[in-house]
Amino acid sequence: MSSDSGKAVKLGVATLAIMNVTAVVSLRGLPAEAEYGLSSAFYYLFAALVFLIPTSFVAAELAAMFQNKQGGVFRWVGEAFGKRIGFLAIWLQWVESTIWYPTVLTFGAVSLAFIGADSAHDMQLASNKLYTLVVVLIIYWTATFISLKGLGWVSKVAKIGGLIGTIIPAGLLIILGIIYLATGGTSQMNFDGGFFPDIAKLDNLVLASGIFLFYAGMEMSGVHVQDMERPSRDYPRAVFLGAIITVLIFVLGTFALGIIIPQKDINLTQSLLVGFDNYFKYIHASWLAPIIAIALAFGVLAGVLTWVAGPSKGVFAVGKAGYLPPFMQKTNKLGVQKNILLVQGGAVTFLSLLFVIMPSVQSFYQILSQLTILLYLIMYMLMFAAAIYLRYSMKNESRPFRIGGKSNTLMWIVAGMGFLGSLLAFVLSFIPPAQIAVGSSTVWFSVLIIGCIVVVVAPFIIYAKRKPEWVDRNSRFEPFHWEEEK
Repeated sequence: MSSDSGKAVKLGVATLAIMNVTAVVSLRGLPAEAEYGLSSAFYYLFAALVFLIPTSFVAAELAAMFQNKQGGVFRWVGEAFGKRIGFLAIWLQWVESTIWYPTVLTFGAVSLAFIGADSAHDMQLASNKLYTLVVVLIIYWTATFISLKGLGWVSKVAKIGGLIGTIIPAGLLIILGIIYLATGGTSQMNFDGGFFPDIAKLDNLVLASGIFLFYAGMEMSGVHVQDMERPSRDYPRAVFLGAIITVLIFVLGTFALGIIIPQKDINLTQSLLVGFDNYFKYIHASWLAPIIAIALAFGVLAGVLTWVAGPSKGVFAVGKAGYLPPFMQKTNKLGVQKNILLVQGGAVTFLSLLFVIMPSVQSFYQILSQLTILLYLIMYMLMFAAAIYLRYSMKNESRPFRIGGKSNTLMWIVAGMGFLGSLLAFVLSFIPPAQIAVGSSTVWFSVLIIGCIVVVVAPFIIYAKRKPEWVDRNSRFEPFHWEEEK
């Protein structure tokens, strides 16, 4: 970052905290946690403690440690466990984001369905699988073609999408909940319930494991650790401030939905829009409902635009170093990784066709969300393990930001907590949720287990089949530390 005068610009604590909030917060998952009433606050706080904060700190140390070397998570994990496992890590990051698109776009399709004036008709349309499929594919391929136009086009849409589609609606939802209660509205959420959940019922914890995905992406803020004046002091402050704001938005937003919608009527894909509809009717401002629906849909498009080119660009850079065949390295005249985007689009289209065999839009949304969580958590477990391992294999390497002092104890605690928290969520994600009819349990387990196996095995096969001519002669990929030592 630099100013017009060319002088480096340093990020303040508040600035980085807000950047973290913008990168992480999404409202589409609030209905899933509203199922849990008051105990949803426990899940948010627990996941922040064992996942959000460890992810931020570990990513900061690794990003600062390898600030002059490209590769991202491929570099971090590869330096610890070798190129093969590093390739697995960045492959998971790319495939996870590919599977994520149909779920977030389903939310976008539902948002667009609520633009109409008849709420009953809107709810019926939002539940229509054919409508959802068509809208998902239209929005996704529109985003892909915009991405092929280059970063300039993407940034024009994405710049204000986070503000209009996430931050403002989140604040409005919370304010509406406060107004509703302050003016005598009857709360549909039982605040007399326990803060601590009944952990004896494992199937009740499945939707809660999705909170880990809510917090995913915080590792991206680690690249900014060197942009701070005093990173060792200010970065932890920014992380904690951002975490507090994020948790407050999620907790209060979830409560606001639970207050206006009875627990038995909560729907994973529709309830956010239904909640806004109910609040607007209460304050006699139903004309605002279509506006908020458009804003949320615009936020989805902006988010997808940001992510369509993001992870794919990372795997593209690694692929040019000889890890993907030449076909996957092709670009258009603007240098955009066109073939990777087209392959990604084909995968999204195929996954979207699962609407046909799943019993409902809601069950499709949930099973793809669970698969996304599983794949992302494998990557995070590799990242946490790599951070600990590198403390010993590269103990003399410069660490501009270091968790703890000279001792490795705090790293073991922070990264260990992140690893164990990710492992717990990984195991829970296989259990069908009690709150949602997912159809056949055989289909549920088959999609998750086979999906994980295929995605994890694929990069090992590609790695084994790689050829010397796959290396792009114009690619300058920095060597790993053991290659430099040789």
